[in-house]
Amino acid sequence: MAESRSVDTATDIREFPRGRVEVVTVGTTTVTRSTMEPGWRWSECVKPIAGTDSCQVQHNGYAISGCIRVRQDDGTEIEINSGDAYSIPPGHDGWVVGDEPWVGVDFSPTMADFAKTR
Repeated sequence: MAESRSVDTATDIREFPRGRVEVVTVGTTTVTRSTMEPGWRWSECVKPIAGTDSCQVQHNGYAISGCIRVRQDDGTEIEINSGDAYSIPPGHDGWVVGDEPWVGVDFSPTMADFAKTR
């Protein structure tokens, strides 16, 4: 059966300092829209909620606007800009670069656990 849900009317909304994630499930797929304001950093804004040393969520998505920098636990870094598709394995920190909010849409099942207390 075909299914459609608007992220604009998500009922699962997770807010944290300088950011929010809107979560919907379509069929068996979790879809999220993340909005991170300038100054957002995972290790400062979400780590206290997650209770892990680094983000342990797999991210697969598409950047709508802004720029975010991601540093893996092994020290490698990438920058994700508007229009980029991305895949980020667990074990990383991330932060917004510049003065524009970063907005991304993620299709990873593990995003169901993002910004939730473990």
